[in-house]
Amino acid sequence: MTSAHQEQQAPVRPTAQDEIAAAGSELIGGPIGRRALTGGSWWTPVRVVLLVMLGMFALGMVQKLPCYESGWFRGATSQYVHACYSDIPHLYTGRGFAADLTPYFDRIPQEISGGMEYLEYPVLTGVFMEVASWLTPQGGEMMQRQQIYWMVNAGMLMACAAVLVVCVARTHRRRPWDALLVALAPALALTATINWDLLAVSLTAASMLMWARSRPFASGVLLGLATAAKFYPFLLLGPLLVLCWRAGRWRAFGTTLGGAVAAWLAVNLPLMLLAPEGWGKFYTFSQERNIDFGSFWLIISQRTGNPLEHANTYATLLVLLGCAAIALLALRAPRRPRFAQLAFLVIALFIVTNKVYSPQYVLWLVPLAVLARPRWRDFLIWQACEVMYYLGIWFYLAYTGSGDDHHGLPTEGYQFAIMLHLLGTLYLCAVVVRDILLPERDVVRLDGSDDPSGGVLDRAPDVFVLGSRKGRHPALPASQEQTVRWEPRTGSE
Repeated sequence: MTSAHQEQQAPVRPTAQDEIAAAGSELIGGPIGRRALTGGSWWTPVRVVLLVMLGMFALGMVQKLPCYESGWFRGATSQYVHACYSDIPHLYTGRGFAADLTPYFDRIPQEISGGMEYLEYPVLTGVFMEVASWLTPQGGEMMQRQQIYWMVNAGMLMACAAVLVVCVARTHRRRPWDALLVALAPALALTATINWDLLAVSLTAASMLMWARSRPFASGVLLGLATAAKFYPFLLLGPLLVLCWRAGRWRAFGTTLGGAVAAWLAVNLPLMLLAPEGWGKFYTFSQERNIDFGSFWLIISQRTGNPLEHANTYATLLVLLGCAAIALLALRAPRRPRFAQLAFLVIALFIVTNKVYSPQYVLWLVPLAVLARPRWRDFLIWQACEVMYYLGIWFYLAYTGSGDDHHGLPTEGYQFAIMLHLLGTLYLCAVVVRDILLPERDVVRLDGSDDPSGGVLDRAPDVFVLGSRKGRHPALPASQEQTVRWEPRTGSE
């Protein structure tokens, strides 16, 4: 193997492409050398990012220590002041796990749940919560049992985080170091144990890895399982549909869709038949839920005094219009967008227009943002906005829950925090759209690559381009990956 070919196959070093990464590497001795990457060292990129992820996850658990010791049990204000709130210990008692009730089948007494008759989570997440309760001892004081339940869930969620970072590191074969952004993301460390979102996030990352490896059925099965844990992964079928349409890869899309439907039904159908009321609670609750924290709808409602009873309809309309705009962008772009780019835009659209933008929803976007736009500056700007919002929501809740003392962040300050994290997300969307319109600025394609996470779409020729008189664009020749830019043919076909 020639040295030139070895250079082609070596992992891309972010310190050689990104000035922020290069400057940050000075903290550990400067940019990593080529021999460190191509030698036989145990310290492979995947192992390094995995260890960094585990370390950051552990730091996130330490950040929850004030609540673990007493904050979750001493009253609401303490857990907000220390910014260490988690749903996990509260729902252990509030959803009947401590009372050994069976999710979806047993009705939860009102004095326990505060009015929620059944568990309001999708089935696979409910199974995750139930397994954690099986691993939690039933004897002893309730406070101690809640602590153990949170610790058990944290351990299981850490495993999900490990799967997540390994999948991201392996999705772009030549860019494993990009996963370091996922591992180091401060918002991920802070929000990982608030709720159970990491289960769906890790399954979605595994699905994208399988798609990148040209295994559409396995990708569909994992996407169906992810949708059985959280609704949002279902939306990724939209970008796949548009991209397969442009490339004419209908069989791959159909295989993925079939796998997703089969996996989702395998998980949901038993409960749909045996416990329809409990199974449907997630969907009715999502539909009936009022405007809540983190959304721009809340700002409008607070500023105008209007409860916006039809926010659900408005949000759905905005999502449909936004998806149509993204589809138009994908079909008219000078070069077919990468799957990760469209996936990020669709999920960001769904979150930004939603009537609730909970702090842990940032977990949905972190891996997609890294795959779509692996630039340290843009990622860190966005993460700074999310960390500010993370602090803002808890200080606002401390303000509203501290009685006449009002210690914390007032309403106007919280509205500013909402706008900050919405604008941070929109900023990242803007640079991704710019990369789609100006593909020569896409950092992933600087080496001549097409779509490393595109699977069967990678280097596939276009068969449909909206508004194109030529109607067809060439594939990127594999032999010229490192030297040729994507250029449409000048002659008609």
